[in-house]
Amino acid sequence: MKVRKLNRTSSQRRALLRGLVTSLVMHGRIETTETKAKTIKPIADKMVTLGKRGDLHARRQAAAFLMTPEATKRLFDEVAPKYDERHGGYTRILKTGPRRGDAAPMAIIEWV
Repeated sequence: MKVRKLNRTSSQRRALLRGLVTSLVMHGRIETTETKAKTIKPIADKMVTLGKRGDLHARRQAAAFLMTPEATKRLFDEVAPKYDERHGGYTRILKTGPRRGDAAPMAIIEWV
């Protein structure tokens, strides 16, 4: 399985992904580079799956990954109940133009 390293060490990469997924849960949509959006998509989908399960173990697993207790509460109370009838595919990636400073391809990732 190929891992996108994002030019970071493993601890920096984990912290970055935790922050991006937490921001996605809190704000509903975030703008980031295409590569980062593609990297956090399966992680965000897994968080929704934990939220749909809803038991104590799933809540503790989500709380261990998300950075704030408010994000965990929002995931279990608001985000996950919207997808009770849906089996996967909870996020979408919309490509936007290149970033002005370095022309990096940008994308918006949001809940479906």
